[in-house]
Amino acid sequence: MRSPVPRFRDVERQASGLQSTQCLPPCHERPKNMWFIRDACGIICAIITWLLVFFAEFVVLFVMLIPSKNLTYSLVNGTLFNSLAFLALASHFRAMCTDPGAVPKGNATKEYIESLQLKPGQVVYKCPKCCSIKPDRAHHCSVCKRCIRKMDHHCPWVNNCVGENNQKYFVLFTMYICLISLHSLVMVVFHFLNCFEDDWAKCSSFSPPATVILLILLCFEALLFLIFTSVMFGTQVHSICTDETGIERLKREDPTWQKTTSCEAMKSAFGGGFSLAWLSPFTDCTCQKDASTHVPVFQGEIIEEDVIEIPLESH
Repeated sequence: MRSPVPRFRDVERQASGLQSTQCLPPCHERPKNMWFIRDACGIICAIITWLLVFFAEFVVLFVMLIPSKNLTYSLVNGTLFNSLAFLALASHFRAMCTDPGAVPKGNATKEYIESLQLKPGQVVYKCPKCCSIKPDRAHHCSVCKRCIRKMDHHCPWVNNCVGENNQKYFVLFTMYICLISLHSLVMVVFHFLNCFEDDWAKCSSFSPPATVILLILLCFEALLFLIFTSVMFGTQVHSICTDETGIERLKREDPTWQKTTSCEAMKSAFGGGFSLAWLSPFTDCTCQKDASTHVPVFQGEIIEEDVIEIPLESH
């Protein structure tokens, strides 16, 4: 039978031979308007994501739709594809620039723990890397260098962690990329069929070899991202409905929290009851936030122990 303590501990536990990171006093920074992770790999992946969407836009518009003789076909598909692409990029931007649920740094002070009003005998855990009191279900991300509440995973394609505050935007990003990938594949198939029946020279403003190469590249890109994003979309929705993050499922942690129903979990992640706002990346993702996230950081010395037990009252 596993001890209850490891269920609260992270994979960030350091080896005994390594020197632990020195904890600094809590910093009282002004709230930033935008969250952004300065990670070279993540920034490159995010730029590649946008470039791939712009490449698909270029091929769809200038190779397939604008040269088309059917104006209605071009207008309908152009409006639909550009709308989905805009929502995909907006969702990506919100997922990348939204605080995923970072725990304030350096709040592992005696004054802060006393403000939590915990019961005698309760145990709280300090992250040795960011010197924070870890809320339940929080995990430390080595890339973001912060503890993230309900962290699912760190995604380099959005250059951010997927946590309780931005999971909606990540789900919408995968959904819209999946839709534009499927839409572009359908248009490529119809374009090939029409060009086989017609003259290839009149089928596109580009030369026939260039047209074929661009369509094949778009087809490969769309098929690859259709498979990838559909799998990611399914796993994210499953994680929300089962109230279990990817890390918790990977580590096979025993649930120490009271699981909610699938309906309530979806409402919490997407911000209220079902509405068109669920599909918008411009609305907030949570309707209720844990009150503990708004507790100010108290000045004081950082507690050295990683496991802090609230002392029993003396009689």
